[in-house]
Amino acid sequence: MLSPFFLHDKQLTLVRFPLAQVNRSLQAWDAADEYLLNYINTEQLFSEKSRIVIFNDAFGALTTHFCLPKTTSITQPNNPDVYCVNDSYISSQGIACNIEQNSLSNNNITQLNCLDTLPQDIEVILFKIPKSKSLLIEQLIMIKDCVDQNVTGQKPIFIAADRAKDIHSSTLKLFEKYLGTTTTSLAVKKARLVFCQFDQKQKHKSPFPTIWPLPNKALNCDFTISNHANVYSREKLDIGARYFIENLPCVAENSEVIDLGCGNGVIGLSILAQQPSAKIQFFDESHMAITSARENISNNLPNLITHCQFQLNDCLSNVESNSVDLILCNPPFHQQAATTDHIAWQMFKDSHRVLKKGGELRIIGNRQLAYHIKLKRIFGNEKLIASNDKFVTQSAIKR
Repeated sequence: MLSPFFLHDKQLTLVRFPLAQVNRSLQAWDAADEYLLNYINTEQLFSEKSRIVIFNDAFGALTTHFCLPKTTSITQPNNPDVYCVNDSYISSQGIACNIEQNSLSNNNITQLNCLDTLPQDIEVILFKIPKSKSLLIEQLIMIKDCVDQNVTGQKPIFIAADRAKDIHSSTLKLFEKYLGTTTTSLAVKKARLVFCQFDQKQKHKSPFPTIWPLPNKALNCDFTISNHANVYSREKLDIGARYFIENLPCVAENSEVIDLGCGNGVIGLSILAQQPSAKIQFFDESHMAITSARENISNNLPNLITHCQFQLNDCLSNVESNSVDLILCNPPFHQQAATTDHIAWQMFKDSHRVLKKGGELRIIGNRQLAYHIKLKRIFGNEKLIASNDKFVTQSAIKR
């Protein structure tokens, strides 16, 4: 859905990304974006020379506010230097798309991922609170470390934003613990702002990546699994992945396999342990997931790392058609704070295109998601492999 976003002198049209998603009813900005931008403009908290860091901007509502039109003369004032930090490849692509389609210049915008080093001498931090508590902790520790290293000694302005119902007392305690004195605004349009002072004296070391053991029956050993902050199942194998591993297919020699939405890569790792000649491609839209998957192959099966490719992607966009034998997938059913099935639809349609004739898509999902209906519609067939009270493992063959 095209989302008109009118604020002060900016009249923008924003879109959610990817553009071809089935669910087009969700807008690309929220009341927290609007509240945050209204506040910093009303309070005049930045100038054309400011260095601003924006965290977790979903589709560019915040970032585009600081962009000049492409037609702006070079003699006009510059906009602030803006660094946009995201773990999501889709969000970074959405930001770039919305800058381009609104005919804005990205000359003052630098996109970073959550594992990149933050710039020095930050003056303003605009922080959309992430859904993941672990990512929130990791980012707060990163921010405090960066501020403590500021050579000028200047403390930046820090303002966080989210839906009021998602800012709990436990959330505010995390801001207090890792940054310092924390206060909140009144709620406006069901959104709220959080203000922090950088007066917390205690230093905190990041607990990420977390490390935990994964027993492997094929090699009769324990793998050591590394999980970065924004990767699901940070302390042990989750029950869905465990059930999926128990119901993986036997893979033929030299098979071309994709672990789609790979997370920490334990599914692809299990396949590689079972069939060392397989060629595995790991796909995810999270920088932290791809980094975790690469580390887990490198640490546990280092001799087979050359059999693997690790790719940030929006599902399987631009992957060669009719090119792989097997795709394994545990589809997510949310994007940012929105619950949606468009990602599953795209994963299944992309899988059908990328599979060779006779190739298999094998998935796991919660029973209530009824993925068998989608599989039958796209593939013309589906087969129940295994089920329990919570999960179903299903298969579809490309005819």
